[in-house]
Amino acid sequence: MANLYDWLDAGNTLVGDGAMGTALQDLGLTDGGAPELWNVDFPDRVASVLTGYASAGANVLTTNTFGGTRPRLQMHALEDRVHELNKAGAQVARQVADKFENVFVFGDIGPSGDLMEPMGTLTHESAKELFAEQIKGLVDGGVDAILIETMSDLAEVAAAVAAAHEVAPGMPVVATLSFDTNLRTMMGVKPAMAITEIGALGVRLVGANCGRGTDEMEIIAKELVEAAPAEVHVFVQSNAGLPKLVGAEFVYTGTPEEMGVFAAQMKALGINAIGTCCGSTNEHTAAIAKVLK
Repeated sequence: MANLYDWLDAGNTLVGDGAMGTALQDLGLTDGGAPELWNVDFPDRVASVLTGYASAGANVLTTNTFGGTRPRLQMHALEDRVHELNKAGAQVARQVADKFENVFVFGDIGPSGDLMEPMGTLTHESAKELFAEQIKGLVDGGVDAILIETMSDLAEVAAAVAAAHEVAPGMPVVATLSFDTNLRTMMGVKPAMAITEIGALGVRLVGANCGRGTDEMEIIAKELVEAAPAEVHVFVQSNAGLPKLVGAEFVYTGTPEEMGVFAAQMKALGINAIGTCCGSTNEHTAAIAKVLK
């Protein structure tokens, strides 16, 4: 398998996968349950979700480890199983990816759930330690790249990037932020600032995920493209529209057809790494793959 950065530099497109959380809920994960525990208890179900995305044309399989840091696992009394659950999540994705051609495994890291100084107690060093513990498990499970996603604080991104460079020197790192408050992150970071500062850390695939649907993501994507340093590629992963309350459940209303139109708009901007986020399915991934490939 080629190095991720080399793959992008050669002009290849990168079709991201889609939602994991909502897919696992459809398979029986209860509200408040720990998705990461399924890497050990129900690996076949996690693998079935990933297989669906790879079959639909995804070049990326994201490990089921979004909440795999110690503080997040502590909410489920699983804090002593950080390495085990992250390694297992990486192994599940690796086994699926190896059945397909040109599929990268991204080791998924979400926000720690704690705030950085001065608003919270996390320092650069303590945050780096948390992320390093998770990354060790992901690397031992066989990932191709580290994905730091849904972030809002550049200081937390910097700590995670430093941990990745320390634990897995030379492994590509990907970072995406969620710009869901007036086209800024919760901490006030704008897209241009994000891609400039993260690019300066040596991360060469930077972008946006989650957010408030494709309309806002298009505006954010333009800002990212305009500010991107020469060597940095842009990665966008939009939610499947906005969730609407139907009965007692939230349902994402964005169709695969709309995602295909969005992918064409992104391609026209020069973006060649496109995936989806919350509420998306294999059909959304297939619509993107059809446009990009």
